[in-house]
Formats: sequence, C-alpha cells, structure tokens
Amino acid sequence: MKEMNFAKNLKALRVASKLTQNQLAKLLDVDQRTVSAWEKKICEPDFNTLKKLCEIFDEDYNGLLS
Repeated sequence: MKEMNFAKNLKALRVASKLTQNQLAKLLDVDQRTVSAWEKKICEPDFNTLKKLCEIFDEDYNGLLS
C-alpha cells in the first residue's frame, strides 16, 4: 500500500507559494496550529478543506495526497 504524503506535499506547496502557515490558515479560515498539525501528520483536513487546498494551490487531489 502506497503511503500518502499529504503532510510533505502540503508543506512543499505552501513554501513554494511563499505562504506562511498563518497566511494559509487565514485563507482556509482555520487556526495556524491546525496547519501545523497537518504538516506534522497529527491530523488531516476534512474533504471540504482539502477541496479548498486544491483550489488555492491549483492542484488536484492526487497531487496533494500522493
């Protein structure tokens, strides 16, 4: 089974977009600590937030999750 690399992909996309965790959190209407938790593999966003992330980074689900 292939491991999902959501945390790694999210951080890479965020850094490439020159966004801080706080800036991304504001775009998603979540707390900065939530973005940090996603990047540390503590938890993952719900489907609606995942959809917003795809829109922000102009990425599809596969690009974000695999």
